[in-house]
Amino acid sequence: MESLNVLDIFQGISTLANEFTTDPKTAFGRLFLIALGLLLFYLGRKGVLEALLMIPMGLGMAAINAGVMFFGSYDPSTGLDLAEGVRQLPGTLFIAPLADDPDALMRVLQINWLQPIYNFTFSNGLIACLVFMGIGTLLDVGFVMARPFQSMFIALCAEFGTVVVFPIAIAMGLKVGDAAAVATIGGADGPMILFASLQLAPKLFVPITVVAYLYLGLTYGGYPYLIKLMIPKHLRDMPMPIETTRQITSNEKLVFAVVACVLLSMLFPVASPLILSLFLGVVVRESGMVHYQELFSTTVLYSSTFFLGLLLGVLCEASTILNPTVLKLLGLGIFALLISGIGGILGGYAMYYLSGKKYNPTIGIAGVSCVPTVAKVAQKSVGPGVVVLPHALGASISGVITSAIFAATFIALLRGVGS
Repeated sequence: MESLNVLDIFQGISTLANEFTTDPKTAFGRLFLIALGLLLFYLGRKGVLEALLMIPMGLGMAAINAGVMFFGSYDPSTGLDLAEGVRQLPGTLFIAPLADDPDALMRVLQINWLQPIYNFTFSNGLIACLVFMGIGTLLDVGFVMARPFQSMFIALCAEFGTVVVFPIAIAMGLKVGDAAAVATIGGADGPMILFASLQLAPKLFVPITVVAYLYLGLTYGGYPYLIKLMIPKHLRDMPMPIETTRQITSNEKLVFAVVACVLLSMLFPVASPLILSLFLGVVVRESGMVHYQELFSTTVLYSSTFFLGLLLGVLCEASTILNPTVLKLLGLGIFALLISGIGGILGGYAMYYLSGKKYNPTIGIAGVSCVPTVAKVAQKSVGPGVVVLPHALGASISGVITSAIFAATFIALLRGVGS
């Protein structure tokens, strides 16, 4: 009997030790991602980042990079039988995102515990639609209807990141479809990014989605510093004038939701699943269907957000994140969100001057459509007693619509180009 190697019992340590010998970059990457995952978990727990997303994502990221083992019968990344001469490959029992061969897929569906959730809700965009249904039940479109020009103007300015990053990504060597998918990160709409990358860049779908949600979680902690850098305190503390807007009825909101849903679906059919999901949530809210509203706004929204965060975390394997193309995505993603934030604030400044210096420019950051996170960031960034939340919510909800328009335009024009 061969002597037993203690490391063979503790395979997470064994694979790490082996990688330090054969592939040090991946070994250090695993350690870095474990530390990063624990940091995201901590920041989510402290409320610095969005806890609903960051706690499951952070712990999943740490676990996936710790729980690597050796496989001797099949390739854990695809589910296919090992090639002749290959004795074993490192992998996990979490997920095989590259599995597409029917037999191999059936194999991993019976082995990997998150594989069914990934294949039947994540890789087809269903989980994004469920999140949008939940978000729709929380949105009061009256904020947009009360200030349509202001809200849509701010939202369009906050798409600058999408417009700027698209040609930059092409210049950096990405294919046109891939560049468009990365550029949609500038819209800061997680479900829309997930949906757009599925259509535009299926080969980069996993890393683009991971990068997008990783950075969307950071907007909660990063945008307040951008606001302080660009807007002086006396402008942040400027109160908004008292408005005389009339009360918008539920029937008017219903008409708006139905018309917007049908019109946008007709104009941009490729995004109609997400458009329907969002406005279906709005319709449930305004129709007084209390039981459905409670279902979508709690059970559906929170469960889909939890599993979305968990899946994103376990997709953050070192071998995926350390890909040179993914490193480009990391830089382009943060740049897109930065430019979008700057564009939104510049839009706030434009409204400040157009209103005769009565509009608080801090509202501009809310045009970045991460609902309702950026609206809360805008409210927290102003002085005591200053209320900008209604205006910020209007801009943020409009941002959802503009991000859908930009993503749908990209999909309609470029689908298949970057695959």
